[in-house]
Amino acid sequence: MTRIDLHSHSSVSDGTDAPADVVGHAVAAGLDVLALTDHDTVGGIGEAAAHLPPGFTLVPGMELSCAYAGSSVHLVSYLFDPDDPGLDGELRRVRSDRASRAEEMVRKLREQGVDVSWERVLEIAGAGRAEYADANTIGRPHLARAIVEAGAARDVQDAFDRWIGSGGPAYASRYAIDPVRAVGLVRAAGGVCSLAHPARAEGSLNGAVPLDLVERMVEAGLGGIEADHPSHNRKQTAYWRGVAADLGVVVTGSSDDHGSLTGHRLGRHTTAPEAFDELVEPATGVPLIKG
Repeated sequence: MTRIDLHSHSSVSDGTDAPADVVGHAVAAGLDVLALTDHDTVGGIGEAAAHLPPGFTLVPGMELSCAYAGSSVHLVSYLFDPDDPGLDGELRRVRSDRASRAEEMVRKLREQGVDVSWERVLEIAGAGRAEYADANTIGRPHLARAIVEAGAARDVQDAFDRWIGSGGPAYASRYAIDPVRAVGLVRAAGGVCSLAHPARAEGSLNGAVPLDLVERMVEAGLGGIEADHPSHNRKQTAYWRGVAADLGVVVTGSSDDHGSLTGHRLGRHTTAPEAFDELVEPATGVPLIKG
């Protein structure tokens, strides 16, 4: 049976492994199809595509940053045209604001005695690597790793809990796209999308994406819900599988792997081949990349 993982990250955003190495780990994990979905960028797709073994399929994608009523909502998006003016303009704004936000958090940390430098955060993010140009996205995991290096936290999770999580002393907000509008942008660019880890919406009172919002996203063209995710317990998985069935969209499953940050868990959750086929059938932006 074809094994499909539709959510992974490389060092182009907040993963620890280069895109080529992500492909290598996917092959070693027994996967046949992998979506590389770095945050707000397709900057690693070219490198990943150049290292595909025969018979392996790469799904070009990204995880799009969205926000609703002060809560974080994420949209894993696939097969869109990255040069579409509407989507590309929003992505550039999101990436720019990510960098400005990280600089602000560095300033707040230094004011509170945490010896973190902006230069070191950039090094961790790989933002100076010429092959990625301006496509790297600088996120809080990069800052968290710098905080750990500075001795101000035990590990990345502790850095979030103590310093840079929502409401933390060094937290700063950033620009993100309205989720319904984001679905429309992806669809207008010829892509398709699935709602990422809906039971985990940072900033939400109950920790989940509101059902009425999901309904409006489906009306705008959302094709799937990522019910099978490592952060979901059995009850949450069952609930979101039921929501997907009620709304007539497919269930996607994925590892949301970030390399060593998440324990190299590629293939831990997968998407059924028939669900994958149904999800990508309407896509007209760019094709699947086959090794």
